[in-house]
Amino acid sequence: MKRYDMIVVGAGPAGLSAAIEAAKHGLQVVVYDENARPGGQLFKQIHKFFGSKEHKAKIRGFHIGEELLAEAAALGVTVVLNAIVIGIFPEKEVTVKVEDRVEHIKGDTILIATGASENMVTFPGWTLPGVIGAGAAQTMMNLHGTMPGKRVLMLGSGNVGLVVSFQLMQAGCEVVALADAAPRVGGYGVHAAKVARCGVPFYLSHTIVSAEGTDCVTGVTIGQVDQNWQIIPGTEKHFDVDTICLAVGLSPMSKLCDMAGCEMEDNPAKAGFVPKVNEYGETSVSGIYAAGDVSGIEEASSAMIEGRIAGIAAAAKLGYLSEEACQKEIAIQEAALDGLRQGMFAPGMRGKQITETEEGVAISQNLLQHGFVAEEEIVRFPGVTHQKGVHPVIECTQNIPCNPCQDACPKHCIRIGSNITALPSIDAEKQCTGCGMCVASCSGQAIFLVDEDCGDGTAEITLPYEFLPLPQTGEKGVALGRNGKPVCEAEIVKVRSAKAFDHTNLLTMKVAKEFAMQARFFQKGESV
Repeated sequence: MKRYDMIVVGAGPAGLSAAIEAAKHGLQVVVYDENARPGGQLFKQIHKFFGSKEHKAKIRGFHIGEELLAEAAALGVTVVLNAIVIGIFPEKEVTVKVEDRVEHIKGDTILIATGASENMVTFPGWTLPGVIGAGAAQTMMNLHGTMPGKRVLMLGSGNVGLVVSFQLMQAGCEVVALADAAPRVGGYGVHAAKVARCGVPFYLSHTIVSAEGTDCVTGVTIGQVDQNWQIIPGTEKHFDVDTICLAVGLSPMSKLCDMAGCEMEDNPAKAGFVPKVNEYGETSVSGIYAAGDVSGIEEASSAMIEGRIAGIAAAAKLGYLSEEACQKEIAIQEAALDGLRQGMFAPGMRGKQITETEEGVAISQNLLQHGFVAEEEIVRFPGVTHQKGVHPVIECTQNIPCNPCQDACPKHCIRIGSNITALPSIDAEKQCTGCGMCVASCSGQAIFLVDEDCGDGTAEITLPYEFLPLPQTGEKGVALGRNGKPVCEAEIVKVRSAKAFDHTNLLTMKVAKEFAMQARFFQKGESV
């Protein structure tokens, strides 16, 4: 029977990060994953991460996955794919089915990083082909290059629903609407705003009444819900769609933890049935750790840090690292994790009604109810300023842990400070060069470069653009507002693409100057 210093179950962000940290300290590590490709959810994530440099901010998820795999390989970590861990038994014996054979191995330590599964909701027609989870849609698009459908309704306004809605449009799908039974948008406002300005309507306090179709989905009806979550008669709305995408939450896949004898708890704050763990991720069974979504649903950035902590702790437990060195390394990781767990979306803030930002600015109610910040609301945020010449306008309106824009600006025009969740502000004494690095680096696509008066009655707005085909210089179309509705005619005067922008193209469009602070997206080939 083979024996390893550490057995990792799951080759996602938590599992790979733990394997890397353990291998760095000399442990012999094997990682098992049931999929044909390693990396977990990372390779589905084509958007840029939030956070700071240590959190892999402004790097796309699949690039992070590639970096982790390369680092693990360089350290001698063994990654076994198409390997289903059947069970964990006493004395840390693991049974794994690798292709058509069953193997028994032992580990001095085990990390369980099995992630989470998608939740589903039932309604008439929910079993029809064409009703899929958001994760399945991501797999089809971002791993297999297949469009899930042509016309899609998204149910769920958390980060997953918002991000996948945008990615559906990037893949060429039409998102006809985004609905959620909750009365408020659940995910980051910047994610909602970039979906809304593409013209997708939000229906909050709405859920699916039924899906139509015989052999597959041909339509869907949604309806408004009351305070008891019951459909209000007469509020039904019908959409012709071929796909219904569900983003209604995740549940930890913790069965292996339970089988291993770990003490478990049903914890709504962690989204379900999870193992109890200490500050190092160690469960009640000595030497068995849990990290990532299996121990509580959070972002992939948090999962990576939890994995690192568990890998360091396992190395110390087996004597590869002194207690003093262990505490020093873990303190660094805990500080990084604490940074991600700040702001309006911190785990401790779930369920709380927040009325103003840390700076005392009233929260945009229109954003929460309709997905975009109203024109009369946007002016109160510190990143939205008026200056002569080209200057950044930052429509970041919530306290989320993210600061790449501050680091990206070579002239230090943008200020966030040491508090990573602070709203960005503009230093009026610094001169913007118009380089566009802040626009490209913003993970929420919430930064625009604006010249409010070009001197000829026009204004120019430089915006992030991640759709193909790219508009060409001289192409005319329509500028859309934050609500996704036509504002005015627009002409593309510059298109910039650069390796440093990492596939975020910069479009500069010319509009009448009175629309400088309203026009926020370009739509090709349409008239106002």
